[in-house]
Amino acid sequence: MDMKWLKTFIIAAKYENFRKTSEELFLTQPAVTKHIKRLEENLNSQLFDRVGKNIALTPAGHYFLPYAKEMIAAYERGLEDFESWKQGFNRKLIIATAPQIASSVLPSILRSFTEINPDIEVLINIVNSYEIGDEISAGRADLGLTRIKPIQTNINCQIIHEEPVLLVGPCIPNQESKYDEMRALQKFRLITHNHPDYWDDLLNTIKRYYPTVRTMKVNQIEITKQFIEQGLGVSYLPASMVKNEIKMKRLLEIKPDKIKPPSSSTYVLTKVVTNEANEFIGFLKKTILKY
Repeated sequence: MDMKWLKTFIIAAKYENFRKTSEELFLTQPAVTKHIKRLEENLNSQLFDRVGKNIALTPAGHYFLPYAKEMIAAYERGLEDFESWKQGFNRKLIIATAPQIASSVLPSILRSFTEINPDIEVLINIVNSYEIGDEISAGRADLGLTRIKPIQTNINCQIIHEEPVLLVGPCIPNQESKYDEMRALQKFRLITHNHPDYWDDLLNTIKRYYPTVRTMKVNQIEITKQFIEQGLGVSYLPASMVKNEIKMKRLLEIKPDKIKPPSSSTYVLTKVVTNEANEFIGFLKKTILKY
């Protein structure tokens, strides 16, 4: 049985329309018709009723559809596993992580981990912080790294790291000594909501002391840093996210006065702890404090 026939059947069942099927698969309509006919001959069953230009799944088509999807999924998994084997991998770890973690501490940690464990193939899924719990709960990832606690009750959650949050502003030559918390929050817009956890409470506190503060919502930390560097504002960001920019004098740390900055936690999420996930968690606990 040709896998192409099965793929064509699955897409045709999705649309119940050969024209749309041919467009999605970049095939001619006669080729689509030929694939379906060959599959029906192989199964000795009619999968579609044809009335003019319209088609509809027969009872046999409905019954066979989940088996077709299962065969395609098994075939694709087999190809992926074989490709991994050719590259020297015999184990796999799928990590779902938030963008701000993937762009800061994760690359250095992964480099060290894969050097120690060259037989583990690590796959990274970058998803919204609020979606990581869903990825773990559904079994689409072995391990999740996030900055917020999940709402799912069927997964395990542990804090792997806590770090301070810093008020940072643009590093303007010869102006560093003139910066303080009050001047920064009066002079610049406060860029908010670039972190999924602490902003609502923090902003309420800031407005109690600085009721006229002007704000700008930016939902990504990397964009926030670029805006700050260009003098568009200041913000409260996790220390690990800004340490390199501060060291390179692209951003300036502003000491707190009336506002006590929050801390930022990193959580590890699991459902079924595989050996590979357990090894990574152990490695993470030993190394993340360096970052």
